[in-house]
Amino acid sequence: SADDFLVQTLQATSECAAIDFKASFDPSESPQWVELIKDIVAMANSGGRVILIGLQSEGTLAGTEVSSTMSVDPADVTNKIYKYTDQQFHAFTFRACSKASQQVCAITVKGIDIPIVFTKPGTYAVDASKQKTAFSAGTVYFRHGAKSEPGNSEDLRAFVDRRIETIRTFWMEGIAKVVEAPSGARIAVLPPEVHDSSEPTASPIRLVDDPSAPAYYAMPVDTTHPHRQKEVTQLVNAKLKGKKAITAYDIQCVRKAFDIDSKPSFCYTQKYASPR
Repeated sequence: SADDFLVQTLQATSECAAIDFKASFDPSESPQWVELIKDIVAMANSGGRVILIGLQSEGTLAGTEVSSTMSVDPADVTNKIYKYTDQQFHAFTFRACSKASQQVCAITVKGIDIPIVFTKPGTYAVDASKQKTAFSAGTVYFRHGAKSEPGNSEDLRAFVDRRIETIRTFWMEGIAKVVEAPSGARIAVLPPEVHDSSEPTASPIRLVDDPSAPAYYAMPVDTTHPHRQKEVTQLVNAKLKGKKAITAYDIQCVRKAFDIDSKPSFCYTQKYASPR
């Protein structure tokens, strides 16, 4: 799980493609923002994982205060990423962790489906006469071990492989559900919203409290069960056209003989009204 990985990450003694250590981060310093954005984008392009702020490159405590980092608004991070990529990337979270009773900030980054490309250069002043370029426009950054660097053909191949594996896993989970289904089960594809239907070809559903299940909207009872016993008697007699006439008692007998009142598809009983 993500929590288990984070626990293992805090015990790591070196950086890798999925783990990056930063001794500190000052939100008021533009150069540090540019470097952080480069690492977040590179990590997202490489399948994601975590950046730990407050640790040295060997995983030891840096002894720095991370409260200013924890107070950063994630929306500001998204806006700064957008400034250099034209992408509203927000698949990351800031989380406070503890190592040896000292607070560490963990930035968990998720992988993405399409690589993020830098559309503007990330430059900042090193001194009064020199600038440094963290990344150039048109480049796609990936994690190469402990570094965030421009991608190559091998990075693109690995990205495609990860995407294919994600789709394959999704498909296999679906196939497993079909294989494990009991004999006689049917597979039905439902839209996000489900409505009542009187069509014989409609798919039956079961009401559950699962928020991920398709939403169900009931049709008004006036549509599904429009007639009381009185109206049913009148409609049947209208169909008989005088050849024979039935009474409400006849309807009552049918209800009793076939237990109609217990069958929701034929009878709807309201608490303070006549059955319909």
